[in-house]
Amino acid sequence: MDCCTVSLWCFIPLYLLLHFLCFIFMDADFTLLLARLIGHRPEKKLRRLVVWITGASSGIGEELAYQLARCGSRLILSARREDELKRVKSQCLERSDLQDEDILVLPLDLLERTSHEEKTYTAIQYFGRIDVLINNGGRSQRSLCEETSVDVYQALMELNFLGTVSITKQVLPHMTQQGSGSIVTVSSIVGIAGAPLSTGYSASKHALQGFFNSLRSELTDFPNILISTVLPGPVQSQIVKNAFTEEINKPVTLAGSQEHKMPTSRCVRLMLVGISNGVKEMWIAQQPFLLFYYVWQYTPTLAWFATNLLGRKRVQNFKAGLDADSAYFTKPKTS
Repeated sequence: MDCCTVSLWCFIPLYLLLHFLCFIFMDADFTLLLARLIGHRPEKKLRRLVVWITGASSGIGEELAYQLARCGSRLILSARREDELKRVKSQCLERSDLQDEDILVLPLDLLERTSHEEKTYTAIQYFGRIDVLINNGGRSQRSLCEETSVDVYQALMELNFLGTVSITKQVLPHMTQQGSGSIVTVSSIVGIAGAPLSTGYSASKHALQGFFNSLRSELTDFPNILISTVLPGPVQSQIVKNAFTEEINKPVTLAGSQEHKMPTSRCVRLMLVGISNGVKEMWIAQQPFLLFYYVWQYTPTLAWFATNLLGRKRVQNFKAGLDADSAYFTKPKTS
C-alpha cells in the first residue's frame, strides 16, 4: 500500500468526524441548510409575491405573517378569529414597509368547505393572483386511543386533511392557469413517524404526506409549481393548548413545556428559505429530534426501539396527570 493510499484512509475518519460534529448542531436537513448557505434569500425571492396563510392568527402562522411582511410579501391572512387576524395585520404594518392595502384579512373556517370557492375568488379578485399558498391551519391532539371518541378522529381528518385538501383544490387551478406558484403544507414529524397520544393527529398528517407526495408527481407538466411539505419537530406555539382531547369539546388540562422547543422564529425562517429555493420537503427540528428523522428513514427498527422507550414514559406521565412532553425534554428522576 503506497503513501497516498495510507493518507487517504487516514483522512476518511477525520472527514466523517467533521460531518458528525456538524450534524449534532444542525436543526434542519442537509438540503435545507445548504439552501440557507448558498441559495436565494427570502427578502429578494418573496418580495411583492402574494402569499395566502391559513391559521395565521397564532403560532407558526402568525410568525409567518411577520417575517413575510418584512420580506415585502403581500399577504392574505386567514383563520376563524377575525379580531386576531386584525391584530396580526396591525403588527405586520408596524414591523414592515407594507401599506394597509397590501394585507387582506380574510376570515376562513377550514371545516366550512362550501365557502372555500368564494374565499378563493375573493382573494384572487383582491390581488389578481395567488403566488404562494401556505396550508398552516389545523389542530393537534392529546389523548389515548382507547379513551378517544371516533368523533375526535373524524374532526381531525375533516379539519387537518380535508380542509387543507379543499383549499388546495380551489387554488391549484389558478396556479396551473398562471403557470407558476407554490403550495406549502405544514405537516409534522409525526407525519412520517408516530407518537403516543396523537394517533388521530398523526393519521391526518400521514394523509397529508400521501396526498401532496402524489399531487407533486401529477404536476410534472408544471415545473414552475412547487409542492412542498414542512415537517417541524416540537416548536414553541399554542397548538397543544388548543388540541383535541378524548371528547370534542373537552379542553386540554395540562399543556406541554415550551422551554426546550425550537423558537418559532427560527422554524419560520428556515421555512421561508425552503420556499425561496424550491425545497420539496423540509425537516426542521432541534436535536435529538432531527436525528429521529434520519433514523426513521434509514433504520426504522432502531427508530421503533427509541420511540417505544420515550413513548412509554410519555404515556406514564399523561396517565399520572403530568406534563406528557417532559418525557422528551427531561431525564427521569432516580430514587
